[in-house]
Amino acid sequence: MTQLTPGPRDLRPSLLDAALTAATCGWPVFPLLPGQKRPALHGEDQCTNTGPCAAGHAKWEQRATTGRAAIVRCWTHKPYNVGIATGPAGLVVVDLDQPKANSRSDAPDGAATFKALCERAGQAVPATYRVRTPSGGQHLYFTAPAGLRLGNTAGRLGPLIDTRAHGGYVVAPGSNTPTGTYEVIDPAPVVELPTWISGLLDPPKPAARVLSLRLPAVSGSLAANAALERECDLVRTAPPKQANNTLNRCAFKVGRFVAWGDIPRHQVEEAFQAAGEVRGLTAAECRATIRSALDSSIRQARPRETA
Repeated sequence: MTQLTPGPRDLRPSLLDAALTAATCGWPVFPLLPGQKRPALHGEDQCTNTGPCAAGHAKWEQRATTGRAAIVRCWTHKPYNVGIATGPAGLVVVDLDQPKANSRSDAPDGAATFKALCERAGQAVPATYRVRTPSGGQHLYFTAPAGLRLGNTAGRLGPLIDTRAHGGYVVAPGSNTPTGTYEVIDPAPVVELPTWISGLLDPPKPAARVLSLRLPAVSGSLAANAALERECDLVRTAPPKQANNTLNRCAFKVGRFVAWGDIPRHQVEEAFQAAGEVRGLTAAECRATIRSALDSSIRQARPRETA
């Protein structure tokens, strides 16, 4: 009797379940490319301004939904991975990465660094909903503090620790990549982000020093913010094969403003990190490229010409 060779496993039912499970938690979802971490939705340069984009191009954060009908329609079409839009979901996700293979063998991973951070603060590692990533990293889910709008950060809490909030997303458990599956390892209820962590992510703003206000500094700051916004837009819309080169070039251009003291380096790094990941680069690729570009730009920056 001839035995039939089974075909490739259809992941659509399990991924549909993953999308519906996230939506049941009140977390808006959107499709990622099958087997990948990049959004599957079209970019602004390909927008036809029809359907969900009839009133203007809608990005993945705007199109994320908890609607059952839309989710079933999407995830029965293709085995899309599932993205959770952390901002609309009211989440802050702490991403604990693993060191890369070519890094120092004794370098601690993000989980060890986060544990040490908690110990220094005299706090226990929070018990909350936790997901293991295919690389061996972890995602810790928290609800965002009321009245505080947090964005994405890269390395602010420590090496190999990123956070995703407004403007960011995470890959939902149940999604698959060639290296493995995102799996829930602690189904504990999602707790609110501890105040001591939110304080590190959103430090108090220094009081304005009105008496020391100088027009060149204000002008420089405005120019720096405009340049950062412009260059991040270029990164987000770059052709996929040119994404890393574009990120390097754009970060280098903005580096001079950091050298002149017009804009904090961490603000530039976080903005480019988010733009690069939206374009499809990995978190590690973004960090390495941004760091190298800014270091080089700051080193080569010429003194600002004054009138």
